[in-house]
Amino acid sequence: GCVLVVSVIEQLAQWHNSTVKAAMERLCDYIPGKYQIRHHMSCCIDREMNPDVVCHALRLCKQDPGQPLCHLYSPPKKEKHSCGLFHALAHAKPKCQIRSKTFMGFSSVCAFPLLANLCEKIKHVLRNKLPFEDFDGDKFSTFPTLRGYHWRGRDCNDKNTTVYPGRRPDNWDANSDSNCNGIWGVDPKDGIPYEEKFCKGADSKGVVLLGDSAGAHFHIPPEWMTVTQMSAKSFANLPMAFSDELDWPQFSEITGFLNSTIGGWTDSLYLRLRKRNRCNHRDLQNISQNVHFPINIAPYLSFSLARNQLLDNPAIVIYATIGNDVCNGERDTLAHMTTPKEMLSNVVQALRYLDSHLPNGSHVILTGLVDGRFLWDNLHDRYHPLGQLNKDVTYSQLYSFLDCLQVSPCSGWLTPNETLRNLTSERALQLSNVLKEIARSEKFANFDVFYMDFPLRQTAEEWRKMGGEPWQLIEPVDGFHPSQIAAALGTGITWQKALREWPQVLGKENPFNDQIEAIFKDQGGY
Repeated sequence: GCVLVVSVIEQLAQWHNSTVKAAMERLCDYIPGKYQIRHHMSCCIDREMNPDVVCHALRLCKQDPGQPLCHLYSPPKKEKHSCGLFHALAHAKPKCQIRSKTFMGFSSVCAFPLLANLCEKIKHVLRNKLPFEDFDGDKFSTFPTLRGYHWRGRDCNDKNTTVYPGRRPDNWDANSDSNCNGIWGVDPKDGIPYEEKFCKGADSKGVVLLGDSAGAHFHIPPEWMTVTQMSAKSFANLPMAFSDELDWPQFSEITGFLNSTIGGWTDSLYLRLRKRNRCNHRDLQNISQNVHFPINIAPYLSFSLARNQLLDNPAIVIYATIGNDVCNGERDTLAHMTTPKEMLSNVVQALRYLDSHLPNGSHVILTGLVDGRFLWDNLHDRYHPLGQLNKDVTYSQLYSFLDCLQVSPCSGWLTPNETLRNLTSERALQLSNVLKEIARSEKFANFDVFYMDFPLRQTAEEWRKMGGEPWQLIEPVDGFHPSQIAAALGTGITWQKALREWPQVLGKENPFNDQIEAIFKDQGGY
């Protein structure tokens, strides 16, 4: 974090030909809220010292005994041998000693005044995967972030626990909208409730994603660290982004419903199901989490999933942990990957839980793991947003830096070691085969199970036909997650496969869609 902030400050000073102090003032003016620590840091930054040297001198970065000295930038030019960074650090420390103690209290992002209260809310949300503001306790909210309706359908009455998206209508919603799809009341012409007239027998169903950070749609805006594009407008979405854990599920491949503001466009399974049957409005849940270790989904389903087997509509559940079972930041990464035996146990355990909670007629789609060699092959020699101004930080350097800190999102794929990349992909294929076999052999009472490969190859081919480059399918800041473009293209590929091979999963097209929109266009909302 320190290296990132110092990099931006130094580059702002360079781009605007200003002092470091002026650059820091500029950055603080851009960011919502004012931080009182700015002067403690600015006295220690020197445009002749690279950010690694500054942050080690401030003691915000440190070298653990027996561990290498981690750095993002190349060592100072005067001494490019292995001691170059140590030499620069020795000269920098006296300048920063006085202030480093003052700054030590802010080594956690949650110590910033603007974010302290927000961090407490985020910790609560991370523990529970549920809305922070949910007055009736039905797991749906009228608040967008903090796991609110960006993550699951918007509640239309947060004071009534029997009113929420996805339920079967109460008395055909003649008097009120019990399932929040915006369709309620009685047609005065014939006395038939609109919900009964338009949605009875329409095979309504919701969509639920059980996923990882890719499914949550993790994204750090590149304009936050690209000084040539930076302005106050660049950081306008910062509070919202932190409140959503730097995820953007409202634009995601499975549950997206808003027009993208982070590039590309939004196309999602939910939007297509809604277009196919307007009665599906708001019936979505994104139960994904940002971790860089294997996920056993079953334990947190019990308090995160909102589905009543007796009262609610069936659901299409997408099980898509496309990388976490082979991705970790450990030095001995292979030893910490999920084994095929563990994968079988974890997934079957989750499916058994779903079978006891999903309404009959539901469907589960197991998505295979991605082949992450695509990342290194298309990014390693390109410049990261932090390195574009001075052509001094490639993705290869970023990956090595994160790996040294043992916080790499995927040590097995984000590495120059081709053998390790291949071994990681081999394990990913083994785990995908486990999922394929589960779909072939396991039977459940309340849903059928299907398998599909993660459509990376088809997505890349489709993007090339549109004139795009493969690297544009990867998030530019973290160099790891699928981008907004990749998410939108992936939706179309998944939909076409479902239409061809599992049309029963998608349900029928509702012939009353136009009438529903005409009558209730102002009541649907989001």
